[in-house]
Amino acid sequence: MITLTAGEIALLLGGEIHCDKDLLVSQPPVFDSRKAIPGSIFLALKGDQFDGHDFAADAYRAGSVFSLTSRRIDGPCIVVKDVVQALSTLATFVRSRLENLTVIGITGSQGKTSTKDLLAHMLSAVGPTVSPLGSFNNDLGLPITLLECDERTRFCILEMGARHKGDIARLSLIAKPNIGVVLTVGSAHLGEFGSVEAIAQTKSELISSLDEKSIAVLGTYDLFTPEMAKLHKGRVIFFGNDQEVRAADVEIREGCPHFEIVTPSGRDAVGMRVVGAHQIANALAVAAVGTALELPIELIASSLSTAEIKSKWRMELHDIFGLLIINDAYNANPESMTAALRSLTLFAQERGGSSWAFLGKMHELGESTAIAHKKIGTLAQEIGVDHLVAINQPDYGASTGTMRVHHVENIEEAALLMEHFSAGDVVLVKASRSEGLEVLAQKIESDWLDKSGVEK
Repeated sequence: MITLTAGEIALLLGGEIHCDKDLLVSQPPVFDSRKAIPGSIFLALKGDQFDGHDFAADAYRAGSVFSLTSRRIDGPCIVVKDVVQALSTLATFVRSRLENLTVIGITGSQGKTSTKDLLAHMLSAVGPTVSPLGSFNNDLGLPITLLECDERTRFCILEMGARHKGDIARLSLIAKPNIGVVLTVGSAHLGEFGSVEAIAQTKSELISSLDEKSIAVLGTYDLFTPEMAKLHKGRVIFFGNDQEVRAADVEIREGCPHFEIVTPSGRDAVGMRVVGAHQIANALAVAAVGTALELPIELIASSLSTAEIKSKWRMELHDIFGLLIINDAYNANPESMTAALRSLTLFAQERGGSSWAFLGKMHELGESTAIAHKKIGTLAQEIGVDHLVAINQPDYGASTGTMRVHHVENIEEAALLMEHFSAGDVVLVKASRSEGLEVLAQKIESDWLDKSGVEK
C-alpha cells in the first residue's frame, strides 16, 4: 500500500479521528485481528456472528496503527459511518494515485479463480504483480487486494464476483480496469438473478465501465459474452474456437491439456500442469491478456506450461497408493460439474479403474435446481461414471445402465463407501461451497492411508 498518514485517511473518508494524525499507514487493511501486522489498519466489521470492534485491541497489540470503526472504541481509531464504504473510498483514492499500474479485471460464471492464478504466474515474470488469495472478489476483497499495490506494482489482477445487478459496476468504479476479461456466462447464481440474461447483463457491466483506451477480452463459449463487444468503443480481443486467440492440435495427457497456442503474434507449444480440458479456455483468456499487453508468444506459452493453480480445492490431485482423489470441492454449478465429471472419467479410463463421483448439492440455481441436478445425473451415466454418490439429498436420479447411484445422508456415511475402493480407482469430490465437501476429500485421503498401513 502507498504510505498515508492517519490524518490524510481521516480527511479522505470524512471520519472522526481519535489517534495521532501523523501515524503512518504502510500496509493494506486486515479484518482478521490475527493477521494484523505493523503498519496496517484493522477493519472493525460487524457481522451476524461477530463484532470486529471486540477485536480491535488484539489487532493493535499485533501492530495495527489504528482501527477503522463505526463507533468510538478505547484505543486509536477513525470513526466512519460505514466501514466497507470507507474501504472502497480509500481503495478508489489509492487507485487514482497509481497511474502506472495496469489493472486487469476478471469476471465470468466459472473459471475466474483458475484464470487469475494462471495470469498471476505469467505477469509475475514481467513485473511486480498483486492478485487475491482464493476468491477475494467482492466489496471487501477487491478493495483490500487493490490496497496491496504500491508505486512499485506493475500489475494488479482483480476477480469481480456478483450476486446482484450493479455489483460489478460498483467494483469497476473502484478498480478502473485497463483490461476487462469476461470468461463466460452460465447458470451460477441463477437463483438470485432469475435468468441467464440477467447474469449476462451484470457481467457486461465490466465491459461497459472500460474507457476507449482500455481493452476488452471476451470468450466465445456462449451466446452472450461475444455480444458485449458492442458495449466497448476500444479494442476487443476474442478467444475461443476459430478466434484470433485459440488452441490447435489439442491433446489431453494424464488429465492435462497439451496444445498449440495461436495468437496474432505467432504460435507455440503449451503443456499445462493443471487438470481438465476446461482449463484450455482459461489458458486462452490468459493468452489474450498477454496479447493485449504485447507479450512475446514464447513467454505466454512457457508461463502456461509451468503455472499451477494455487487456490484451494480446485481440481487438486492427490495420488495416494493407487487411489487418485480429485478434490474440486470449492464450488459447483452445472458447467463446472460437467467439466469435472469429464475429467474424472478420462482419468479412470487411463488408469483402468472405477470412477467414483461424490457429489453434493449445487446451490443458487432457483427454479432450475431440480432439472439441473437431473441433467448432471444423466450426463454422468452417458459419459461412463461407474458410481455416483449423492450426499445430503440432491436428486441426481437413480441407478441407470452401468452406473450405480448411492444415496447417503452425510460425509460420514459417504466415507464408508471407501471400503469398495480398489487401487486404480479415481474419486471426484465436488459440491457448492456451503456443503463443505473438502472435509470428505481429506477424510478419504486419511482413511485410505490408514487402510494402506502407512504411518501419517
